[in-house]
Amino acid sequence: MGPRTISLIAAFAVTVPVANWMIGKVGTRCVPDGPCTIPVGFGLHAPSGVLVVGAALVLRDLVQEAGGIRAALAAVAIGTALSWFIAPPALVHASAVAFLLAELADLTVYTPLRLRRPGLAIVASGTAGALVDSAVFLWLAFGSVDFLAGQVVGKLWFSLLAAPVIVLARRHSGRAGFSTPPEPTARRKSS
Repeated sequence: MGPRTISLIAAFAVTVPVANWMIGKVGTRCVPDGPCTIPVGFGLHAPSGVLVVGAALVLRDLVQEAGGIRAALAAVAIGTALSWFIAPPALVHASAVAFLLAELADLTVYTPLRLRRPGLAIVASGTAGALVDSAVFLWLAFGSVDFLAGQVVGKLWFSLLAAPVIVLARRHSGRAGFSTPPEPTARRKSS
């Protein structure tokens, strides 16, 4: 595993506890016995950790590009473990289950699309991951999905912003360290 992959795993792993910490501490308003929220556009609000989780969903794709599926799953495990030092156990449990299920959904969508359509892979997998993560997390953490629309919108902002960046990075794959699709082999004519 190279230094780039290790750096991406570390960046992803840090997003998990930071998001969990933000939910209880940072926001424009804090709901009693609930999350601190921020506006995410279209009149919607979401728990403040949404911005960091949106970045996490994109970073997960970058980890997979650099180190494969095992590196992506390792990053999820490390991030969840770090959360135990930052957030209340109930929040960490909700986050761990939501991240695991969301990352599996993300991997399922991202993996088959990533070589042929990297931009679509990022947006589609980000959407799948955002929906699963948001619904599971909100239900387990707060017993409600009241902020579901805001959660999804907040996370999708990152996917939409990151897609062109990752596509450009893949075009410069030699410098960026991304894998590229194999070149098609020419068919030989039979005589």
